[in-house]
Amino acid sequence: MNSLSATAQNTISSLVVDHDTAAESTVLTSSTAEPLTGPSEKDQLGLVLIVDDTPNNLKVLSETLADAEFEVAIATSGESALEQLNHTPVSLILLDVMMPGIDGFETCRRLKANPDTADIPVIFITALSDATNKVEGFDLGAVDYISKPFERREVIARVRTHLKLNQLSRALEAQNAQLQQLNQQLEDRVEQRTTALAESSAQLKSTQLQVVQNEKMATLGSLVAGIAHEVNNPIGYLRGSIQNAKDYANDLCEYLAVYQQHQPPVPAVQESAEDLDVEFILEDLPKLLNSMSGATDRIKRISTSLRTFSRADTECKVSANLHEGLDSTLMILKYRLKANEHRPVIEVVKDYGDLPEVSCFPGQLNQVFMNVLANAIDMFDEMVDQVSIDELKARPQQITIQTRLLAEHRKIEVRIADNGKGMPEEIRSKIFERSFTTKEVGKGTGLGLAISHNIVVETHEGRFDVETVVGQGSTFVICLPIV
Repeated sequence: MNSLSATAQNTISSLVVDHDTAAESTVLTSSTAEPLTGPSEKDQLGLVLIVDDTPNNLKVLSETLADAEFEVAIATSGESALEQLNHTPVSLILLDVMMPGIDGFETCRRLKANPDTADIPVIFITALSDATNKVEGFDLGAVDYISKPFERREVIARVRTHLKLNQLSRALEAQNAQLQQLNQQLEDRVEQRTTALAESSAQLKSTQLQVVQNEKMATLGSLVAGIAHEVNNPIGYLRGSIQNAKDYANDLCEYLAVYQQHQPPVPAVQESAEDLDVEFILEDLPKLLNSMSGATDRIKRISTSLRTFSRADTECKVSANLHEGLDSTLMILKYRLKANEHRPVIEVVKDYGDLPEVSCFPGQLNQVFMNVLANAIDMFDEMVDQVSIDELKARPQQITIQTRLLAEHRKIEVRIADNGKGMPEEIRSKIFERSFTTKEVGKGTGLGLAISHNIVVETHEGRFDVETVVGQGSTFVICLPIV
């Protein structure tokens, strides 16, 4: 079967009409008279485009390649070849060097400049034998030369070789592309696995952190509940006894008043009364008993605050009053708010709104309040090395706690603000990261705010942010859904 298309045969026939074959074409050498031993089956190596302005060259080359069962297309000029390549896929180009219009070198240059045709191998056809032209052709990207006059076996061998090389090159490119795709898929899978491992590791750390925190709170809750229980018994006894003592003291005072009114003073008794200053005792004893009663009430309130702060959370959320949690936390931290030799008292301003109860884990939220307030106090304590006592007195250290109901969002907002030194952005952006702390070694673990962030955001599906201005202070904003 001849692989030369009918269109190509008609084109060649029309070109050779009225031309003297011996005069105008390059003839085959004597060796072409020998029988060809081409492949028994049609090669599947792609289409060969022959570009030559000489009709007999086209005829000889196309018939030679067609007899060897190659698929062949022809073009009579560089321009037509470039046009034909716009719509016809070609595997190899045989390109004549000397042509009118644009010659073979210019045609090759344009082929290589076009990304769509740059990879097509080009074999130059030329009668020129000087090295300069061959070097120029190779510089332009040609893969080989076929010299005139043609030797049929050489033409077939070179064409077959470069078609197979092109086929192998394309197969290699396809394999490389496939390998790149597999490599990319592998990298994607590794990245996915790495991301998954990182997420699992972060989740594990978070879980471990939460377990440790739950154990810590449970232990603290049990300890405080036990202490509160032990304290409540003697406090209850003292409160009752003080009340009885007040009643007894009142009765004795009345008795002494009646006795002094009706019994004439005896010098020895009068002298003893003056030594004991009975009038002062009678006046001061009720005050003393009232003070003792107030002290027991304060101890009772502290015990209640401890139990409120460290209340054990159940497996399910319960309704709780956030103001009670804030007040109990402030009660526990009260000793740290007092003035000391380094700084004046830290003032606490409470601006509580009318809040409904919130469905939450109260013990965990109390811990959040404790971490934020304790950090604010730590910050004020650190400032004593940076400002003078006069400056502290001129600008009193203050913590403001504001609560409000965001009715349109069915949320509650708690804002805990200080008028301290504030934070630069590089610190603010890391404030909730685990193990990040600005405190000295041994004074902070970097876990308090990380745990607090997890409690608010993960456990309660809320929002925990910080607003800060260097030199003016920081505000921690806790936003919680009501239900």
